[in-house]
Amino acid sequence: MRKTLTLLALLGATPALASGLDITVEGEANGVISIELFDDVAPQHVARIKQLAETGEYNGVAFHRVIDGFMAQTGDVQFGDTTDGYSATSAGRGKSSFDDLPAEFSDAPYKRGVVGMARSQSPNSANSQFFITFDEAPFLNGQYTVVGEVTSGLEVLDAIKRGHPRSGAVEGTPDVMSSVTVTE
Repeated sequence: MRKTLTLLALLGATPALASGLDITVEGEANGVISIELFDDVAPQHVARIKQLAETGEYNGVAFHRVIDGFMAQTGDVQFGDTTDGYSATSAGRGKSSFDDLPAEFSDAPYKRGVVGMARSQSPNSANSQFFITFDEAPFLNGQYTVVGEVTSGLEVLDAIKRGHPRSGAVEGTPDVMSSVTVTE
């Protein structure tokens, strides 16, 4: 995104406003994580995230898989909604009512604060779940669609309740995305 904006500025063009998300987190962590979405890197995935945020489907969804030093995963709108039948044993298995998305892999590296789409073993199975990395994760590069990057609120990300050291499953009450709003 930044390279695109720089090139547009050099050409004298007015770039389109970048879109983003503000995620209000409640639980052990409390505050807002702001994310710049990479519309130009993963347009289909970003459109899906924005659609789910705009319709309120992410509101109340748990951070169900959190591995210290790796990432915090959320976005299971089917089984991760803490306001409507949340099940810790099912969270992470669900998706939205929309079809899965084809992979939009890029050369964007997984570094601290990068947002990626979660998926099964099939590269074309991302749907609604996403994760935010706590640290560099180069083994994910080119394997998982990058959709954005945290611009503020890393301290909130760092405070999210951790899960089991290996599986990441969060026991007890997980931290929650109480509201997710699209920003321009």
